[in-house]
Amino acid sequence: MMSMNDNFLPFALPCIGEEEINEVVDTLRSGWLTTGPKTKRFEEDFAKFIGIPYALAVNSCTAGLHLALEAIGIKPGDKVVTTPYTFTATAEVIRYLGAEPLFVDIEPDTFNINTHKLAATLERVEGIKAILLVHFGGQACDMDNILALAKAHSLKIVEDAAHALPTYYKGQKIGLFADITAYSFYVTKTLATGEGGMIVTANPDYAERIRILRLHGISRDVFDRAYSELPKWYYEVVAPGFKYNMTDITAALGIHQLQKVNTFLQRRTEIAEQYTQGLADLPLRTPYLHPDSSHAWHLYVIQLQLEDLIIDRNTFIERMSDAGIGTSVHFIPLHLQKYWRERYGFKPDDFPVALEVYQRAVSLPIYPSMSDADVTRVIRITRQILKNTQK
Repeated sequence: MMSMNDNFLPFALPCIGEEEINEVVDTLRSGWLTTGPKTKRFEEDFAKFIGIPYALAVNSCTAGLHLALEAIGIKPGDKVVTTPYTFTATAEVIRYLGAEPLFVDIEPDTFNINTHKLAATLERVEGIKAILLVHFGGQACDMDNILALAKAHSLKIVEDAAHALPTYYKGQKIGLFADITAYSFYVTKTLATGEGGMIVTANPDYAERIRILRLHGISRDVFDRAYSELPKWYYEVVAPGFKYNMTDITAALGIHQLQKVNTFLQRRTEIAEQYTQGLADLPLRTPYLHPDSSHAWHLYVIQLQLEDLIIDRNTFIERMSDAGIGTSVHFIPLHLQKYWRERYGFKPDDFPVALEVYQRAVSLPIYPSMSDADVTRVIRITRQILKNTQK
């Protein structure tokens, strides 16, 4: 993420304060490093923040999505609908269970799953058991239509909310709509613990299943055993589980990051507004804001109007880097990736909207520690490059 050049502005940086550092030091001194009291506290705080009964900490959003699909009963041969415009983790967890991902193209403005195409797919294809949503960039999917479709076809909904903390749909937080929702705390996310994730649900059966499976299928974790009337050494394996638990070191970061989430969101929103205003007259499209959704601004993705430029997207990224600005691309659609392409025989134009968005997309830096001078610099260099390369 960092350049050897001290003047290089990286694409993303975590915002870590003394509170997080002190909490980690306290954890190290406590002698309790694995899943324990800090993880429990983080889970309780997170559940309260979302407004939901159950929050379960895991070591990644990928783990959370895997456990979510297992908990709702996805089996080999089942089909799960999702989007090709996402990171591979969203679809790979479907394959973990021997099920098949069924991709549906995206909306050209929000980059979220197209609900009209989703409806057509649900009518046409048999064996679909669930919808796995992705709230791209931090903007909510069309939840009203998706919930109606899921009800009509008796489907479960799992949300990949890696980008969506905090995101609201019609005034309610993402996490309150689906059967199960998974969040990411990867280093680039609004709430950053390096690695880590959280699963939320209102269903006690799902919560208990996930609680057991996240740590080898053992009925009680180490912390529970330490404060139980049963012998500390005693445990029962009740299912073939996984090693997906969060450590207290990670949770120590999360406790204080969560307290700052709304402040982080405010700064991200300010940066997004400055970008939108400063780039408005250039040959590009700034992010569309759907009236039913707030935006977490995990990503600020511009789409270059390549028909008006003498350079392509990759050249633009190279020139930004040469000028000391880090950027990225979100995402390379899954149907273009070797594994998915070869397994399912995809062609580039199978999902034409995802393909076109990808060819134009550039993610600009957006994180709370960016100064106004940093934002102005990004705008200035973007303007210089595009003004000098217009047809």
